[in-house]
Amino acid sequence: MTKSIFMPAKILLPKDVSMEKWSVIACDQFSSEHDYWERVADFVGDAPSTLKMVIPEAFLEDVDEASAISSISAAMNDYINCGVFHEVADSFIYVERTQPDGRVRRGVIGTVDLEEYDFACANAEIIASEGTVLDRLPPRIRVRRNAKLELPHIITFVDDIDDLLIGPLAKKAGSLPVLYDFSLMEGGGRIKGMQVTSADAENVMKAIAKLRLKNNMLMVVGDGNHSLAAAKLLWNEIKETLTEEERESHPARVALVEVNNVYDSAIDFEAIHRIIFDVVPDEFLFAFEKAMMPGNDYVLHWVAQDKSGEIGIAADCIGDMLVAMQDFIDDYASKRGCRIDYIHGEDSTKMLAKSENCVGIVLPAMEKAELFATVAASGVFPKKSFSVGHARDKRYYLECRLIASRS
Repeated sequence: MTKSIFMPAKILLPKDVSMEKWSVIACDQFSSEHDYWERVADFVGDAPSTLKMVIPEAFLEDVDEASAISSISAAMNDYINCGVFHEVADSFIYVERTQPDGRVRRGVIGTVDLEEYDFACANAEIIASEGTVLDRLPPRIRVRRNAKLELPHIITFVDDIDDLLIGPLAKKAGSLPVLYDFSLMEGGGRIKGMQVTSADAENVMKAIAKLRLKNNMLMVVGDGNHSLAAAKLLWNEIKETLTEEERESHPARVALVEVNNVYDSAIDFEAIHRIIFDVVPDEFLFAFEKAMMPGNDYVLHWVAQDKSGEIGIAADCIGDMLVAMQDFIDDYASKRGCRIDYIHGEDSTKMLAKSENCVGIVLPAMEKAELFATVAASGVFPKKSFSVGHARDKRYYLECRLIASRS
């Protein structure tokens, strides 16, 4: 069989710890809500936790990066050396994530080959769905460069209408060894992970091979693209120091991800809304509406303190509308010194937009069936175009993998 670009891994899971305190939501969530992360920190306390191994984006501007990276490295070394982990060798993990709304999202965790991933174009077999914000990569690269572990919150999609990849695992779930099963903090639902080895693992790779032959692109990254992009750029650095033989097996060549079927009934694409800070709302909205092509193809809702309204836009597809909107916001912000934030959740957007001198723009969601067709036809969407589900549906850090020597 041709080498699979999605493979089993040596996965590290914590033992003898509070799993609810261990597992925290992706660092790019609740980026303007310090109180969320303060509650998490209070809840975790001194317990072992993935919180100690990430920098929540809500605090990126408040922390000394060098000190934070040093603390992360120390926490990783401590957890490795003190026996916090046990290894699940050469396995996939089949995951059932019960979301806050009760629906169950099914996925499979393994490693993808970074040689087959490209965040800058649509010609690779694993590609980004949205534009990558390049200035968000250096901090992630610096963290990863000094880390012995990776913690994935990356979700990739396969276009698997026949459910070849995950369907067979779902049918066998009752006979697979359970690795973890617990409630997630802060109303995140529940997660259950089951070990996939031997013939079942072979069948996963066979399904990937079939999908690889069927589709021009195998996977589209739905969540965590910036983390995967950072892993890719660091791998490009590392491989220049290696022989061809060393490149084949180096742990930094692959990255741990969760793969979902885009047609999973529990998956919805949610819009990522915009907050523009430090503006005069009336001036911004006047310029924004003037810059857009008027029409009724897409309707954007805006909120500014106690006011709200709508702006209708004409566009051939949602990608074209998002490009026009993002180009205007980026240009306006660069000229006026405004700050832009990307918010998961309509309620959070409206709440934040009630502050003085800011405007919230609530965007429509994309139909998930459009994802692969749109990316294949037009390339990546603009940065932060959509999200997989609501903020609390996001992937929580849980599994780890060694990407550097234990010594």
